[in-house]
Amino acid sequence: MYEFKEEYVTGIEQIDEEHKRLFEIADETYNLSRKEFLVDKYDQVIQILKELKEYATMHFEHEEAYMESIGYKKMFTQKVQHNAFCEKLNSWNLYDIDENSEEIVDEILNFLTNWLVSHILEHDKQIGM
Repeated sequence: MYEFKEEYVTGIEQIDEEHKRLFEIADETYNLSRKEFLVDKYDQVIQILKELKEYATMHFEHEEAYMESIGYKKMFTQKVQHNAFCEKLNSWNLYDIDENSEEIVDEILNFLTNWLVSHILEHDKQIGM
């Protein structure tokens, strides 16, 4: 369902490869949302959030280092958005996940979908120009 498409290519190989992995994580989240008969998704949700936090942090460090290396003028805006992404991931608390794992999976998926598409198309693609 979720795949990295040509329209998301920035032309910066490392960033594009890392974006592909973020799409894979979104796809894993989608697949989890489709598991109707898995009532308790707590462990899987925790694992997805953990991986997203770790991977996104690493990706943002790489992306920001690249922007700094080329003197990218909109780097501050990117950093603000990266921080907002991480804050959102941290906003889901363990109690909510335990009590409402199905809803949380949908929230994560919607958040990832909106953020990945809009951020890559509106902001990251400009880095490679």
